[in-house]
Amino acid sequence: MTLRAVAVLVFTLSWPLQPLDDSARAWVLSQRRPELDTPMRLISDGSRPFLYALAALGLVSGATGRTVVFETLVALVPVNLLVESLKWTVGRSRPDGDSRRRNSAFPSSHAANAFAVATVIARRWRRWLIPAGFSAATLAFSRMYLDRHWLSDVTGSLLVGVAGALLGAWIVRRWRDARDAVPYA
Repeated sequence: MTLRAVAVLVFTLSWPLQPLDDSARAWVLSQRRPELDTPMRLISDGSRPFLYALAALGLVSGATGRTVVFETLVALVPVNLLVESLKWTVGRSRPDGDSRRRNSAFPSSHAANAFAVATVIARRWRRWLIPAGFSAATLAFSRMYLDRHWLSDVTGSLLVGVAGALLGAWIVRRWRDARDAVPYA
């Protein structure tokens, strides 16, 4: 066993935020109502068609919309690479007991992607900050409501998503600067 594997194992077994995660889980599960189960599943698992519709709208809404779609796609690459790397490295069991390493709890890919998209939208269109942030937070909450993630999973995903969006914006800006600096022949 490598030193890194030992460090990850020790950190995972002694997760310092577990009491907070346990308290948050207990509160969220106490709020469950049968009439909310279907909407929460729809919010959690039905986000992909919404993103496709948003991308299609962006592609037909002019240069700014196309830039948002491009920046979002660029941001989602590092977000998903980091999320999947962390899932394999940390290997944290989900609150519902699922302990498959490839499907580990930390971080939540649903939440990380939602926060990345919300950040790109909010950076480009400031008036959409509150609706985009609320949508991402609602999706993150739905993952906790469905007992698929801990509070620290979705909080970590917030950081990963925002960082990925900022990195995506930086990459797009650098690419545009390099493209614009090339003299036309």
